[in-house]
Amino acid sequence: MMRYADDFIITGHSKEWLEQGVKPAVVEFLAERGLVLSPEKTRVTHIRKGFDFLGWNIRKYNGTPLIKPSKTNVKTHLDKIRDVIKANKSAKQANLIKLLNPILRGWANYHSHVVAKETFSRNDKRVWSMLWRWAARRHPNKGARWVKYKYFKTRGTRNWVFAATEKRKGGTQKEHVLLYQADTLIKRHLKIKARANPHDLQWKPYFESRWGMKMLNSSKSRSKL
Repeated sequence: MMRYADDFIITGHSKEWLEQGVKPAVVEFLAERGLVLSPEKTRVTHIRKGFDFLGWNIRKYNGTPLIKPSKTNVKTHLDKIRDVIKANKSAKQANLIKLLNPILRGWANYHSHVVAKETFSRNDKRVWSMLWRWAARRHPNKGARWVKYKYFKTRGTRNWVFAATEKRKGGTQKEHVLLYQADTLIKRHLKIKARANPHDLQWKPYFESRWGMKMLNSSKSRSKL
């Protein structure tokens, strides 16, 4: 059994055993505590067909298990971005970027340990389409080339970068650039050794080493370390 808060997965060697043995035992266990299984979220399925868990789709492809962002989670993420853009039709471009970047970064970081590179690239294209419509609607009497040069810049080897320069007090300027989810590094999760016990002092160096490596992944954590 794998559990996170009130969500859990139970694996078994056959569908019959899970339906006739495991599920009734779980129902009985929960009933004693005043709890019930959610009919909408409870299902018995083969790993080759896959299932969604914590925003991911877990499935075996030709015998290889892959974890990808689930379609439902991707849709929810893009819907949230679309709502933010629609709610800020007349906002300054820099302010819109400041609203969108935390959403884009947080979602990408959450999925940065799974097979998500293609999903990140697709998301970037869809977000770009939303922002192009946002920009074009603001200037119905202007041509596409004018809109492009006003809102989309060239940065390095990239064209069509959604970026804006914000003027600050004292005459200083700060540039705001929309984050690309495809730039997020994929870092595979290192599985904890099955025999490792956090309450056993002999495993203390092992867990400290894992904690240290995790903290080194960000500049803020490095300074704290």
